[in-house]
Amino acid sequence: MLTTRDGVRPLGVADLQDFLELAGRDPVVNVFADYRARTTSLEPRWLGGEVWGRFEDGRLRAACHVGANLVPVQADEDDARAFAERALARGRTVSTIVGPHVAVRAFWDAVSPAWGSPRELRWEQPHLEIATDPLVAPDAQVRRTTRDDMDQLYPACVAMYTEEVGLSPELGGGSDLYRARVTQLVSRGWSFARFDEGRLVFKAEVACASPYAAQVQGVWVPPDRRGEGLAAAGMAAVVDLVRRDIAPTVSLYVNEWNHAARRAYERVGFVETARFSTIMF
Repeated sequence: MLTTRDGVRPLGVADLQDFLELAGRDPVVNVFADYRARTTSLEPRWLGGEVWGRFEDGRLRAACHVGANLVPVQADEDDARAFAERALARGRTVSTIVGPHVAVRAFWDAVSPAWGSPRELRWEQPHLEIATDPLVAPDAQVRRTTRDDMDQLYPACVAMYTEEVGLSPELGGGSDLYRARVTQLVSRGWSFARFDEGRLVFKAEVACASPYAAQVQGVWVPPDRRGEGLAAAGMAAVVDLVRRDIAPTVSLYVNEWNHAARRAYERVGFVETARFSTIMF
């Protein structure tokens, strides 16, 4: 029988410090969960979901963020199976499972008979980090975007998302929500782009950040401008700007098959530190 001392239970405000210490065991890999905890204090009404903790001898040993994204935190295979047991009892409410490969694989093996066929499985995604100056010259024309850039920026974000995920973020009337998200990133100073004669030719955003790391998403160059080195120089500029103003380490994860992007990140100085997996419904 599960108790509040041992087993799996939802975490709350009183567990915040223990959770941050847990995430801090690998603060770059766990930056999403760390960011969500710091911005919500693990209060369910702000989380839009729950964070589950698994306890052993009264100590928090692993956790799992369960909102739109289900993200294991410092979970081994046994922890992942324990979280899967709880997830099976409530049914699938998440649209994506993402995180370190070992935990995601174990979780999915346990829930897949009940959760049905996902839209896509991406098992081997290199997780990359850089905590030094970039190895290539930053593009001096990359800057933070402003709301005045939205006419160029928003369509580029939609194009990137559609290309990456396989569905438009505007599907089902989602344009207002997605535009609000893009605007929020601009307002935070987390959106970066280069414009040539008024046309956006490179963009990237910070998705989440903690005192230790910032995770970059949405790196995109228009198809007709690829192969010119815009991504490498642009990401070098983003690394400089993020490390100066947001967090000391920059991270991202990339699809294994995206060799062009992986080459660009390698040129900048990113190194692989883990493997992620993503399951999309």
